[in-house]
Amino acid sequence: MTGTLQTTEQRYCTEEQYLALEETAEYKSEYLDGEIIPMTGGSTNHNQIAGNLYIALSLALKKQNYRIFIGDVRLWIPKVRLYTYPDVMVIFGLPEYRSNRTDTITNPQVIVEVLSKSTKNYDRVDKFTFYKTIPSFREYILIDQTKIKVEQYSKTENKRWLYSEYDEEDTALVFNSFQVEVPLSDVYEQVNFEEIEQEDSQNEV
Repeated sequence: MTGTLQTTEQRYCTEEQYLALEETAEYKSEYLDGEIIPMTGGSTNHNQIAGNLYIALSLALKKQNYRIFIGDVRLWIPKVRLYTYPDVMVIFGLPEYRSNRTDTITNPQVIVEVLSKSTKNYDRVDKFTFYKTIPSFREYILIDQTKIKVEQYSKTENKRWLYSEYDEEDTALVFNSFQVEVPLSDVYEQVNFEEIEQEDSQNEV
């Protein structure tokens, strides 16, 4: 996911007020039980990785009973009262909408987050805990944008998750929710790690 701003900029409002604000807002925000958390923009590498995986899954699952969504489609998690925007979501069958809003779904089977420095701990721990409350949720993919590293959590039974890690370009990410393998070279196609190094060195100055 893209990053969030500091807590000093949080706002509190009703769910209806949040949705109304999102319709005209220049930048997206998350909503967590009354708290609005503005999101920062994503890097070009972040966008490239999410786009690469979206294309790979769209081609692999073509004419099958799956729907793939990227970025702008919102997710509602009722048990924690969270609205958020995962980088990529895969749904089996038809989308289930929140209050008939076609911009907000509730039933992803697979969720993919591209990690950012400011949000990687949030995505790994808190977000994963929130996502686990979704009945249809079966697979969580975390992709590092600073190096070749993909983490995968696959649900094997109730409250049990299998962890896998991929860190070599000549290997493939093997999904457990469907018979699809995506080479890591495809996931990271046109991703420039030197840009990350240059940004880090500039921040250290």
